[in-house]
Amino acid sequence: MKKLVVLTGSGISSESGLKTFREQGGLWEDYDVMEVASYAGWSRNMELVLRFYNERRAQLKNARPNKAHKELAELENYFDVRIITQNVDNLHEQAGSKNVLHLHGILTRARSTGDPGLVYDIGYDPINPGDTCEKGFQLRPDIVWFGEAVPAIEEAAAITSEADVFVVIGTSMVVYPAAGLIDFVPKPTPVFLIDPNDVAVPIYRHVEFIRQKAGTGTAILKERLLKEYSS
Repeated sequence: MKKLVVLTGSGISSESGLKTFREQGGLWEDYDVMEVASYAGWSRNMELVLRFYNERRAQLKNARPNKAHKELAELENYFDVRIITQNVDNLHEQAGSKNVLHLHGILTRARSTGDPGLVYDIGYDPINPGDTCEKGFQLRPDIVWFGEAVPAIEEAAAITSEADVFVVIGTSMVVYPAAGLIDFVPKPTPVFLIDPNDVAVPIYRHVEFIRQKAGTGTAILKERLLKEYSS
């Protein structure tokens, strides 16, 4: 099977009703993103940050995968599909995708503030002040905040470097280091980008645009891939 690597961003999850701060001028569900997605914000107001992510987790509990998530899952019947997502939801997994790498963490996990290696699956439960790991440190969302390192980026680059087909869906390609993954795509590998908006891509890289929203665009892509690349 050919290896199909897909980089997804907020545009794929917005069709499931999950809002993103980049569509709202720096606000995420009416919160200043730097107050709820930075270590400085956490230091200033831990209770606010925990409440924000508890709300997002509760919202996610009722969200469902959309057509784009389902189409990508179905492509596993024809390709070795690897999804690299900037999203912190679990909608790819809900749709049935088996190989999903979360660059920026995931809402359904918590981790220790004192030992980053202690990570816990919490599902849709809240994290409250006073909830601690076994070493006594406060738990925080297992989310990569602005200014923090992205531990999974090396694995993502390695996956991308083996792509036979590379696809970008619903991301502005301005958030680094994720946006830099296109530089690891092998030169002969075809690159497709699904987004209704103009997205800046490197001038040295040929990219085929599918100017549609994620659901419609992924259906178009699927038909194209099955016709030209599956074997």
